[in-house]
Amino acid sequence: MHRHAPPAPPSRRPEATAQVMEATGLDGPMIERLVHGFYGKVRVDDLLGPVFAARIRDWGPHLEKMVAFWHSVALMTGTYEGAPMPAHVTLPVGWEHYQRWLALFRETAEETCPPGGAAHVIERSERIARSLFMATEDFRRMQDAAPLLRAAN
Repeated sequence: MHRHAPPAPPSRRPEATAQVMEATGLDGPMIERLVHGFYGKVRVDDLLGPVFAARIRDWGPHLEKMVAFWHSVALMTGTYEGAPMPAHVTLPVGWEHYQRWLALFRETAEETCPPGGAAHVIERSERIARSLFMATEDFRRMQDAAPLLRAAN
């Protein structure tokens, strides 16, 4: 006798996305304009440009990934399936890089989004920057730490 699992309940994600869009004035095309505008600034920035240029050769896939990421973060769409931490913890950046990243992101959000939408994505960008910076610092501390020696059995 085989038992089948009950069907999964319908996703509430579309409802959550609609609520966020209603509350913030954000939508998919606006997020795409935000991401493309922001990375357009990053690419020519004196501090951030070289960091990205050393790692990204083909910007098309990166921009697609970042649009999916920001759709997920800002609109709760669940379209991003990745792990941003491993890609960031080894970058040769300090807090000044994150501050510049945030300044460019804030500027682009305020140019691209209505005030409520800009506040929404800016708040999330600040949280992301803090998390990435802390993870980077933790990774560096672990790299500099002496290895743990274990007694042989």
